[in-house]
Amino acid sequence: MASISARPPRSGYRLDGAPPRATSELMDALRRATTVEEANGRTALDPAAAAKPGSAERHQKGGIEGLIAKRVAAATEHALEGPNQTLMRAQRPVWDVLCKYYFRLETSGWERLPEEPSLLIGNHSGGSLTMDAWTFVAAWWRRFGTERVLHATAHDVLMAAPGLGDYFRQVGVIPASRQGVTAALSAGCDVVIWPGGDVDAMRSWRRRDEAVLAGRKGFVRTAIRSGVPIVPVATVGGHDTAFILSEGRWIANGLDRVSGLKKKLRGSRLPIVLGIPFGLTIETIPTHLPLPAKIRTELLDPIHVDHDPERVNDRDYVESIYREVESSIQGGMDRLAKQRRFPIFT
Repeated sequence: MASISARPPRSGYRLDGAPPRATSELMDALRRATTVEEANGRTALDPAAAAKPGSAERHQKGGIEGLIAKRVAAATEHALEGPNQTLMRAQRPVWDVLCKYYFRLETSGWERLPEEPSLLIGNHSGGSLTMDAWTFVAAWWRRFGTERVLHATAHDVLMAAPGLGDYFRQVGVIPASRQGVTAALSAGCDVVIWPGGDVDAMRSWRRRDEAVLAGRKGFVRTAIRSGVPIVPVATVGGHDTAFILSEGRWIANGLDRVSGLKKKLRGSRLPIVLGIPFGLTIETIPTHLPLPAKIRTELLDPIHVDHDPERVNDRDYVESIYREVESSIQGGMDRLAKQRRFPIFT
């Protein structure tokens, strides 16, 4: 089980103790995740130790569910090792070309980003290949390099996918679990979460400019526990990289009654996607090549949450922060969508 030496934290965060106003739950998670290397006295994070209680039992499951659990556990164990800087430098020319010419990426609002570690919350689109998320992470690395590390998060199915999941781990993507996100924030890193998950990424094309966070409010509680601001991130254009004709809920529900597929894949959508090279497909893992759509992304004004640990149990407060984040993202998407000159690809 690896111990990963974290980079020096910023803005008063430290690894030899909890972040300011941390809750006892976070303290327990950090105690499980933190070890001290006797040789040099450095504090290190062991993300595997912070895994959810009972994760070992998940390894005993068979079939698809067992495979996913095993692969996600492996990704969690090495969550804070990335990004692999050698790989990041090697792939930079490719992403520079893709961002500049293929997706014609425009990213604004960097001046709004707080100096302290932050929890970024965004929308993402484009089926199982959410190129708006990929391009944002690439833009972040080009801007900050090793000075400010961003950990993106991904759905368990994508983290478990052979090849793709391994690539994600190498570029610093972590499973979208509270334990992994908390450990990364505590190490002084920034984290970006797309709470809508498959519900957001698999929404139909006619809803492409709608912010879908799916009512998932765990990110608010994570921000409160970790004592970090929330930075909303709005994006449009990703849903033009693949045309989702149907969200496929009826397909997922039908198969779920027969095989329990939704639980196994940890998702509720099996979208019908029109893309290249296969035309119409039912997509769970990527079956299309992204089309050359223009992607616009904007970092919005940060939202500072109350650090009182009791707030995590205040449903009204959590709901109010959730609605504020959702409204901010929707407002940003509305502004960005007005910049289109034609219905698609612009």
